[in-house]
Amino acid sequence: MKKKVVASLLCVAMGMTTIIGSTAVFAEEAEATEEAAVDLEGVDLENTKIGISIYQFADNFMTLYRTELVRYLTEDLGFNADNIVVQDGKNDQAEQTNQINNFITDQVDVMILNLVQSSSAPQVTDMCNEAGIPVVYINRQPDETESDRWAADGIKATYVGADARQSGTFQGEEILETANGGDINGDGKVSYIMVQGDPENIDAQYRTEYSVKALTDAGVEVEELLLQRGDWDQAKGQQIVQDALTQYGEQVEVVFCNNDAMALGALQAIQAAGRVINEDIYLVGVDALTDAVQNIVDGNFTGTVFNDHFSQAQTAANMAVKYLKGEDVDPVNMVDYVKVTADNAAEILEKIK
Repeated sequence: MKKKVVASLLCVAMGMTTIIGSTAVFAEEAEATEEAAVDLEGVDLENTKIGISIYQFADNFMTLYRTELVRYLTEDLGFNADNIVVQDGKNDQAEQTNQINNFITDQVDVMILNLVQSSSAPQVTDMCNEAGIPVVYINRQPDETESDRWAADGIKATYVGADARQSGTFQGEEILETANGGDINGDGKVSYIMVQGDPENIDAQYRTEYSVKALTDAGVEVEELLLQRGDWDQAKGQQIVQDALTQYGEQVEVVFCNNDAMALGALQAIQAAGRVINEDIYLVGVDALTDAVQNIVDGNFTGTVFNDHFSQAQTAANMAVKYLKGEDVDPVNMVDYVKVTADNAAEILEKIK
């Protein structure tokens, strides 16, 4: 799906919870496509050099993201593919910092960076700023102090992502919207396990906090049986949930996972244990990976949250274009998530295939 959409037209309503809402969003995006192609006047598409570093190519979601980013830059915007260099950070900040230094040596015109460690943003920003190279951070958000510094000091750095608090809230709401509000055994509380990504990552922190907060804000009593780090990894998600089900058995009513890769691993463990999704256990993730959404259609996932890599990748590219044109860029640019349940999973699946 090709969508030439500027960031300001990619927002959807924060409280969207139904298929009607998501359908309206897709209609608005299609309309925006017709009306708001990116202005490329003055940009040297043939010779502009763009350096991109992704924290880890093995990450399912970031594979979708970088694929769309490169497709949009080359097919929709028309940049020369030979001048777009995409590097694998290999989940090693030292490796990625070396890649960034190489981009500086090669005199790229703009960088798009998915940091291994968001805490490295001040150092990386200063490196790029001293070299006169604008930087667009994606997916892993530097803290507010850092983005405030960009604005205060006139540094050409920006962040494009989605508010992870929203994704966590949507996960919690998906549990609240089940027939028994997550309290499968009727004991007056929701007993859950939490499979967390990287605890240093702000998305992992917010998804962990706000998924449960959605329940408690609704007056639901909760019981945390386990919170364990899964590093966004499917195999680790499977092992964590397997061990938790062995330890806690039928006490586990809900499995929250900070992303779909870990949730897909959790599903393997749940099925191996003879548990049945949406009957004696609930499972939610984030990202709307194709396999996860298909499992919602098939009744094997309770829900996920569409982390809109199309809109995020395109917004990141659009911000890079603004820098190339010498325009001002806001320090933070957010794209909304979309709740995915049985009501709209087939529609979302068609969108992401």
